[in-house]
Amino acid sequence: MANAKKMNYVLLGLLSHEPLTGYEIKKRLNTSLRFFWGGSYGSIYPTLNELEKSGQVIKENTISNGREKIIYSITEKGTSCLREWLKNPAEKDELRYETLLKLFFGNENGFEETRKHIERFEEKTKSELQILRLFADNLFNCLDEDTHKYYYLTVTFGIKTYESYLLWCQEAKELIERWESK
Repeated sequence: MANAKKMNYVLLGLLSHEPLTGYEIKKRLNTSLRFFWGGSYGSIYPTLNELEKSGQVIKENTISNGREKIIYSITEKGTSCLREWLKNPAEKDELRYETLLKLFFGNENGFEETRKHIERFEEKTKSELQILRLFADNLFNCLDEDTHKYYYLTVTFGIKTYESYLLWCQEAKELIERWESK
């Protein structure tokens, strides 16, 4: 199934927790899910329309603070579809980093540019790791709620992954130093 279709399940999953506007969905994608999934308004709204047409979500027009809002809610059909998808094995887990692509072709620009890419990646990773650790600390205090246990699992995966990235950054910089000194 194409990634575009996975957005169906991302939205159904988010709506399974609470009704949301398209803006609120985008906010969740930019915060909680950003470490492993993304989406733009250009993919969110067409997917919401598709899910509404198929009867998996309903929308309600409301007015809040004098502004019109459209709030989306999951239906029983949507919940059933989400649960069926969750039972299936993952079709594809992929790692796509532009930094690694640039390193792979680094011979064209040499070690100095490669080191810069690694250092930028390292700084971004450190920053993201701080956020993940904050999430983990907050979630750890809420593990009496089942939903938070699942969030905690994804956050701890992210922490271990980012810690490994930082270890790799250090080793890669040491290798470059060794190669440059030859």
